[in-house]
Amino acid sequence: MKQTLTSVAVLLLYCAVSFGQDKGTYSFLRVDIGARAAGLNGSFVSMTNDPNVLFYNPGALTSLTESKGSAGFVKYLLDVNGGYLSYSKPLAGIGTVGAGILFMDYGSFTQTDEDRNTLGTFGARDIAVVVGVGRSIDELMSIGVNFKIIYSSIAEFSSSGVAVDMGMLYQIPSQNITLGASVLTLGTQLKTYAGTKEPLPLDVKIGITKRPEHLPVLLNLDFHHLTDQQTDFLSHFSAFSLGAEFLMSESVRLRLGYNNQQRKEMKLGTSANLAGISLGGGIVLGEYLIDYAFNSWGKTGSLHRISIGSSF
Repeated sequence: MKQTLTSVAVLLLYCAVSFGQDKGTYSFLRVDIGARAAGLNGSFVSMTNDPNVLFYNPGALTSLTESKGSAGFVKYLLDVNGGYLSYSKPLAGIGTVGAGILFMDYGSFTQTDEDRNTLGTFGARDIAVVVGVGRSIDELMSIGVNFKIIYSSIAEFSSSGVAVDMGMLYQIPSQNITLGASVLTLGTQLKTYAGTKEPLPLDVKIGITKRPEHLPVLLNLDFHHLTDQQTDFLSHFSAFSLGAEFLMSESVRLRLGYNNQQRKEMKLGTSANLAGISLGGGIVLGEYLIDYAFNSWGKTGSLHRISIGSSF
């Protein structure tokens, strides 16, 4: 079994390297999901016990020992709004199953002809449905797989696609370390916008979470976009994020994050201001967990996210 799983993982990684040379269409699938992950600026591939691990590493679904759900909303710049729903449930003999939906609404735009005569308005929207399952291989290692259905529309044009995610989680309890790796959005377009087939936004992530002995904090380091085309080998590791989740009490957590690639991309002129920096926190109120995250895009603006989660 382990030899088979290793062979599958190597094959998927080969496919990822072979086809992952373009950021692709459906870029909304690269957006951070949930205020907890956003507060850590995307350093989430090795995190556990959260239904939103479905979107980062389906192999981490097995860390959920009870049914949990989460819902969130984010207000982007201008009139762009987005949100998600997620749910996970352990099933005896199968593993932990999860399901989620992502959506993005880009607002209304004025439609004109070649002579700039107003013809009306049009909208643009993206949506994806994700279904996955995670299963333990032994006491330390687990794997998972997702299936995605994607739909996008811009005015009278539309596109659809399908993709799979694969992930694994390895825990080292004696060292308070968790290792995670995932291949996300490996798939193809079924229908193009206007006859030109585009690649999907494939992403390969690896990460580590460490809780230092006697310290109430989870420290994260993630590397993203490992298959994106770069000029040299070391540049493949320039897209990294750091996160720290401080366990203030049983019901209060504070978060801090840094995303190196985001900081470089949001730099205007010689100044990046606070681009790439995130702050957040979570509080338990009865049966509910409320999370908030602030992400700075420097001079471009900032994002505010709110998520609500609960056990069932």
